[in-house]
Amino acid sequence: MEINKLHHQESKSLSSHSSIEVTTTVNHSVVNDLITDEYQQETHSISDTSPLQLHSLLPSHHAFRFISLSAQVFLYYLTCGYLLELLFTLEGFKYTSWFLACYQFCIYSILSFIQIGFTGLSQRKASYRSYLILAILTVGSMGLSIHSVGYLNYPTQLMFKCCKLIPVLIGGIIIQKKRFNRYDVAATFCMSIGLIFFTLADSKVGLNFNAYGVIIVCLALVADAIIGNYQEKVMKTYHVSNVELIFYSFTFGFLLILLGLLVTNNLFSSIAFWNKHPLSTYGYALILSIFGYLGIDVVLNLIKEYGALICVTVTTCRKAITIILSFTLFSKPFVIDYVWSGLIVVLGIYLNVYSRNQIAFNSKISSYTNRLLSLFR
Repeated sequence: MEINKLHHQESKSLSSHSSIEVTTTVNHSVVNDLITDEYQQETHSISDTSPLQLHSLLPSHHAFRFISLSAQVFLYYLTCGYLLELLFTLEGFKYTSWFLACYQFCIYSILSFIQIGFTGLSQRKASYRSYLILAILTVGSMGLSIHSVGYLNYPTQLMFKCCKLIPVLIGGIIIQKKRFNRYDVAATFCMSIGLIFFTLADSKVGLNFNAYGVIIVCLALVADAIIGNYQEKVMKTYHVSNVELIFYSFTFGFLLILLGLLVTNNLFSSIAFWNKHPLSTYGYALILSIFGYLGIDVVLNLIKEYGALICVTVTTCRKAITIILSFTLFSKPFVIDYVWSGLIVVLGIYLNVYSRNQIAFNSKISSYTNRLLSLFR
């Protein structure tokens, strides 16, 4: 009972900081993907009940249930990361990156519409104006994140997306007048330092480093910070469901990107390029979109049932493996700077999660310490 209560406290604490994640890995917008990437962004689930939860028939806290959830996190997000980077290995694909965003928004819109059918929702609660603003921010977050992959080393782009806390903290202070404790400040400092040295390592080896890509991904993080705080405000004001937010944000976002592609005359040229490689574009992007959509819900359930610490550990391991696979499968030069700068970022992630769940974490630490001491008595 005590453990369940602690998990409930952790989940409640994390949910109060949620925002939609709309990155691609990938997802999705601050469903705010941390536990700031998967914690703040992906704690905002696609829906409260998913018809595709492969673990749902297992009893709560069953060992295989945890294995199933963790395996799905790795399956969905490792596949998404691999397919995303694979798409950008196609010569000239980066010039169709906004069409990929448009395609993903369309798939997300369709999947969320299906989800609405399962949940039985029929009445819109928030205003169209609110959803239009969310759609613009979602396009900025997800669209710019995808676009940046064409100009940055993918592990570096992923590392930037791990550091959403930095603009989220700044946005929270400016927009909602929030106050943050010393652990949040320390976490932000660690993430900033780690990110700087990780980026410097890229420039040192000359690995697809482009200042334009850094600017683009930073703008995406700014959009993440704003969307997280604005979405939280909309949810409190209108008491809307997660699936409604997802549906309208991505539907309006799809129309905005489509309009942008038409105005810039990039729509038909992008379609022509994709038609030359249909399996490598439409096929891979479809799997990427479906897996990214499903991954958000799995992460939420992992948080609800096993708490923040376990979820952070699983998702951090997933990111680490994604980076390792990226260096291994796509033949990139490697320097030791990537390791220690990445560990500094990981320290920042754990400080951030600890700051939001101090009581539960301290109780767990105390319990584990007592068990260890009892072994030596």
